[in-house]
Amino acid sequence: MMVAEAGQSWLIFWGHFHPMLVHLPIGMFFIAGILQFFSKQTSENHEIIVRILIWTTVFSILSAAMGWSLAQSGEYDPEALQIHQWLGISTCGLSAVLAFAMRSGMNPRPTNTLFILGLTCLTITGHYGGNLTHGSDYLTASLPGSARKMLGMKEAEAERKEVPKITNLPEAIVYTQLVKPLLTQKCTSCHNDQKQKGKLRLDTPDFILKGGEDGPIISAGKPLDSELIKRLLLDENDEHHMPPKGKTPLTENEIALLHWWVQHGADFTKKVAQLPADEKIKKVLTAYTKMEETQESPVFKLTIKAANEADLERIRKHGLLANPISKDQNFIEVNAINAPRVTSKELADLRAIQEQIVRLKLGNTCVGGDFIQEIAAMPLLIHLDLNHTKMADKDLEELKNMAYLESINLVGTQISDRGLVHLAKIKSLKRAYLWQTRVTEKGILALKKINPALTVKSGFKGKWPLEVDSTQMVLAK
Repeated sequence: MMVAEAGQSWLIFWGHFHPMLVHLPIGMFFIAGILQFFSKQTSENHEIIVRILIWTTVFSILSAAMGWSLAQSGEYDPEALQIHQWLGISTCGLSAVLAFAMRSGMNPRPTNTLFILGLTCLTITGHYGGNLTHGSDYLTASLPGSARKMLGMKEAEAERKEVPKITNLPEAIVYTQLVKPLLTQKCTSCHNDQKQKGKLRLDTPDFILKGGEDGPIISAGKPLDSELIKRLLLDENDEHHMPPKGKTPLTENEIALLHWWVQHGADFTKKVAQLPADEKIKKVLTAYTKMEETQESPVFKLTIKAANEADLERIRKHGLLANPISKDQNFIEVNAINAPRVTSKELADLRAIQEQIVRLKLGNTCVGGDFIQEIAAMPLLIHLDLNHTKMADKDLEELKNMAYLESINLVGTQISDRGLVHLAKIKSLKRAYLWQTRVTEKGILALKKINPALTVKSGFKGKWPLEVDSTQMVLAK
């Protein structure tokens, strides 16, 4: 039995190399296609194409074998996986046929047809691979509303089942309005209907109760015996910690909410008022639902002119998303999610729409202090996301005069307590996300002493049971 389990582990281990290797034969096949269609048909070029196709076939076979190994984990939607698998095998076969045909001197016309078929097959294979990894809507999730309408697609928001807004906290359904949105935001990207890490789905009550490959993840009434909670409390460097490294961790209040829900039965229908709640959890619930009660930023009461469409298109050519936040407003959100290599040089084009930008998301880019002055010059900026960037303590000083900045995300940066001194000078700031930084508990408390209304989220560092202090931050005893 142990030998079988070890063999399965080795299979999945080698399978994890599939995403790394698969891009090599993809690139090689496309290079061969470019040379075939756009280079002179000389004997030398012909031989180069044949050699590329031979190596493409070799690496395709290795990649397919690793893909099969990865599939043994059982973490992916079987239907999409099967389509992806057979398309990949077909692409591998077409590469081998092309190499043999060209080496044998086949007529260029059928060879070109095979190339077109292979490139088409490869593109569709890649699409299904993206579906398996990122979800079925990964291509269209950020598509601008105008483009969706032109293509006859529904608005992205309309495709999602809306969560009832909390207007009366005691009457709110705990799972539907508190727990489910939390799981959707932090967990279901890896545990959904198409991708099930550890054979676990967290998108419906039935699957939550079913658990994963190691059995149930919830022990009703016993949160510290529940895998759902235990994994959240592990050291972030532990390989079993959830969410894994690179994913946004749960905050203290979010963990406290799940702990409370499981402790009182993990019921999917009960309301807040039906579950026992001491003063500690009441403060957590108040802090957790505070965003439902906050007033809209005064920025949205302003009337501004629309951004020039030509300026927006120039920005989008850099891979940036730059779209109005709603149909009836001219405020713009800029997101670099598809442009991780964007630099300050390309971002300089944002000057043309700086008066319309209210949300700027530059997380996981190479942006550093050389762009901070450009950010400070955005007069209506409300939300600023700089997670996993090269921002340093001294750079934050440039933001001190921003009139409307309410939220700043500095997760995964080198910011320390020195940087918090500059954050304290931003009078409009309401939320700061600081986990995986160099800030200390002492620095956070000093910051909140200057600005008591500021909510600081720095990741769970305490021990259970939880204590909640007057600042609504969950801390260890």
